[in-house]
Amino acid sequence: MLSLIPIHVPLPLRSPRVIAAISVGVVTAVGVASYLMRRRKPTAEELERERRDLLARSGRITDGTIMDTMVDTMIRDTRNSSADPSEATTPPNGSAPTPEIIVYNYRIAGVTYECAQDVTTLAEYVHNIRTDLPIQVRYAPHNPANSIVVAETWSGLRLNSSRPYAAD
Repeated sequence: MLSLIPIHVPLPLRSPRVIAAISVGVVTAVGVASYLMRRRKPTAEELERERRDLLARSGRITDGTIMDTMVDTMIRDTRNSSADPSEATTPPNGSAPTPEIIVYNYRIAGVTYECAQDVTTLAEYVHNIRTDLPIQVRYAPHNPANSIVVAETWSGLRLNSSRPYAAD
């Protein structure tokens, strides 16, 4: 077997064990490189959902205030999917429109942060927002500017209830 190995290769590299180890190393490196190049990259929506989940699980809570809610100017009638998008209508149930972006601020250690959260994918959790009440904000302790006011598993918003406080 050693007679098949070229003579110009140094003597320590002529060992069959060294040749096998180098071969295994090259095959492993090629396999890892091909995996890294072919794996599916997470989308922006998946990354944002992971961020919200992380903050909902392990973020600290502080008080905040809603500064503004940005609503799409074109509200489509959900009962007629073929409605002309140039016609603005009111929501079918007569409630306030669902915001797309919530702008809020909060204060931590003497620093006031003003942030915005895109809530277009969380429409079922943000309808009928009460902007006159304080909110709770979850933020990352090591990066207080990384914050949320609503996620799939947590909400710091005050919502209108369909039935206000009942009189005793």
